[in-house]
Amino acid sequence: MNTPNRPSMWSGFMTTNWSILFVLLGFFVFAIIATMGYLFLQDDIHSYMNRKKMTTEDLALLNKKAEQRYAIAQAESNFDKVLNGIHLRTGLKYDANVYTVITACTSCHSAKLITQNRATRPGWESMIRWMQATQGLPDLGNKEPAILDYLAKYYAPQETGRRPNLDLAEVKWYILDLEE
Repeated sequence: MNTPNRPSMWSGFMTTNWSILFVLLGFFVFAIIATMGYLFLQDDIHSYMNRKKMTTEDLALLNKKAEQRYAIAQAESNFDKVLNGIHLRTGLKYDANVYTVITACTSCHSAKLITQNRATRPGWESMIRWMQATQGLPDLGNKEPAILDYLAKYYAPQETGRRPNLDLAEVKWYILDLEE
């Protein structure tokens, strides 16, 4: 007769059987997953195992080809290309001071921030002082006059207001007949 405080001799046996069952089930699940993975990846596994071993000469040739491709890509890129007076990489108008502006300005922000703004020379100077006071822009030194000249020349305010008012006395009016 079993007492409530004493487990039966079958409880240990049943716990052991369940443990064995879960271990076997886990093993079979792992075996199925491993088999499926091998079936899906067997071509990749075989090509990796049968790959050609690279010699020092092969690596040197591969490196030389990569350097040639890089040189060709650099030559064909638009890094410093100018088309119709526009520096293509930045969109800034090209002149002798454009690289000074690129160096000073685009290390912190996009050139689009320059092209979308318009200001007089004092306005640009005010923006530079604000960036120095609040954004960490260092002193531009002897480059500042060239930068200000460039910005005032190419990115000054433009008169782009709305169209002029219509002269109603000059308008030739006609009657729109909607009855037809």
